[in-house]
Amino acid sequence: MKTLSVKKRICALVRGSLVCLLGIQLCAQPKSAPQVQTGTASVAGTPVPPVASSKTPELPIGPGDLIDISIFGAQGFRQEVRVGNNGDISLPLIGVLHVAGLSPTESESFIGKKLIEGNFYKNPQVSVLVKEYATEGIYVLGEVQKPGLYPVLQARTLLQAISLAGGTTPKAARKVTITNPGRPDRHLLVNLTSTSEASQRNPEVLPGDTVMVGKAGVVYVVGDVHLPTGIIMESENLTVLQAIALAQGTGPDAALDHAKLIRRGPDGPKETPLALKKMLDSKTPDVKVEADDIIFVPTSGAKAFSRRGLEAIVQAATGVVMYSHF
Repeated sequence: MKTLSVKKRICALVRGSLVCLLGIQLCAQPKSAPQVQTGTASVAGTPVPPVASSKTPELPIGPGDLIDISIFGAQGFRQEVRVGNNGDISLPLIGVLHVAGLSPTESESFIGKKLIEGNFYKNPQVSVLVKEYATEGIYVLGEVQKPGLYPVLQARTLLQAISLAGGTTPKAARKVTITNPGRPDRHLLVNLTSTSEASQRNPEVLPGDTVMVGKAGVVYVVGDVHLPTGIIMESENLTVLQAIALAQGTGPDAALDHAKLIRRGPDGPKETPLALKKMLDSKTPDVKVEADDIIFVPTSGAKAFSRRGLEAIVQAATGVVMYSHF
């Protein structure tokens, strides 16, 4: 009886061990992975933001453009047509269509829809290719190294267009205008140094656009200063003392009481005395400067300049190196 009881205990222990092993194996089975739903994407309940498309936007079709239209599998339907001045084209079977302003992809859908509506094709695969943009050039003018006409397919943004023109000159303003004679409502004023979004600092350029890089105002500081220079005005608030500071200050022998501000007028350049020493001592207000002003600081002991001397100052000012003031 005792031996039988021991056997029963052993069997019970073996059965318990088997059950535990089975439980471990069941627990170790991997759970099914959560499925990602199409439409509103989510993983384990967490929304997944859509991936931004990096595809370059298509240029719209415009009057005068030459486009090639074909249907896959339909050898008899291939047309090369030029868009009329009114933005229309004429195609076999469907007649006149207005395509100006549409992208090539939008034109494909539009033409395909018309072919289906006329019961000419059930599911046409239309292809539209712009072979020639009538206004494909972009004019880049003003303060750039190489003003001229550049292909639109090589310049899709403002900065690309300026780069093709060799970049800006030292006298270039930071504000650029974009206009288009074919689109009277298109007039953009872009600040290249703006902290706004990239799409505003570097907008897309379109066929026929004229990019005009303006000329910045320049103030010249010459005479007995450490760095005779031309300072590009980035604002209208530049003053005499700021300009002299950007010229690295006056020399040790500068005649501060005989400094002059030379300003061009309708009758030629005119000079105005500057109480520079009093300005530095805060005994008289600082003076705002204007574009093309010349600040001249003579050396001590120099005689008053005659008319010929004034012209020499102007000539010296135009030969100094430009300094961009930010």
